[in-house]
Amino acid sequence: MTDAELTHEIIGAAIELHRVRGPGLLESAYEECLAHDLKHHLIPFERQKALPQAPRHVKLDCGYRIDLLVDRRVVIELKAVENLAPIHDAVLLTYLRLSGCSIGLPVNFHTVVLEDEMRRLVQQHHGEGI
Repeated sequence: MTDAELTHEIIGAAIELHRVRGPGLLESAYEECLAHDLKHHLIPFERQKALPQAPRHVKLDCGYRIDLLVDRRVVIELKAVENLAPIHDAVLLTYLRLSGCSIGLPVNFHTVVLEDEMRRLVQQHHGEGI
């Protein structure tokens, strides 16, 4: 599956989840539901994937956690907030850099129209990832 096909599947699943459940749930509930849908469609993913940190060449066990890492290529950051803010993009771009992935999807379920609070971030990376 290409990156475009994979992100299309993920976005479709998120839109369907929002259509059925609507806004108002906790982020963890949306994560559980989206993970269930990805599993149903046989799309590989990891939940709460730890991103080890290596400041000054000292490796720490865990610094950050990715909500969903899909097919080791797409980082999904789930939110249930008033609006996505620049800090949400900054965090996701950091996750992309640290993971070595190049595609990120911030998804905010606390909205009437999901497409208004979802976007596709792409970052070129160099070096190793997870």
